[in-house]
Amino acid sequence: MNIGDKIFYPMHGAGEITGIEKNEVGGITNSYYVFRLPMGSLKLMLPINKEAEIGLRKLIEPAQVEEVVEVLTAESEPVLGSWNKRFHTNLERLKTGNILDTAAVARNLSRQNSKRKVSSGEKRLLDLSRQLLISELVYVCDKPPEEISAWVDELIGLPAPDDN
Repeated sequence: MNIGDKIFYPMHGAGEITGIEKNEVGGITNSYYVFRLPMGSLKLMLPINKEAEIGLRKLIEPAQVEEVVEVLTAESEPVLGSWNKRFHTNLERLKTGNILDTAAVARNLSRQNSKRKVSSGEKRLLDLSRQLLISELVYVCDKPPEEISAWVDELIGLPAPDDN
């Protein structure tokens, strides 16, 4: 990975490597990617040579957006078990960093929340899954976040805000 690369960091979203810095921690000097998240203006230091271990990956290719669309428009998975079990299952799916898993979590929780409100924990996961999904699609589709957010809602089948 190089300066200027757009990458995805699980549980944080898509951003750009803006630099490489050396930092000393516990007497050991290591090199770190300087990773900036545009949504929230967060700056993170990610250890070089631990990309796989921490789940860093390149963004999906534009051709893969169709797979995301297929997941978002597919039938929701059945709601099984307690909210606590569903929460942990969905959390583990988000931690993988796989965009198709993220899209499925966003779809399932969005539809479930539109029928009957989800628990506060599931609502946080819903918000996070949408943020993660939208952050990557903004880069891949080269569109503003508001447009991608509305498009995702439309694909999931949620009414537009003025349809209420």
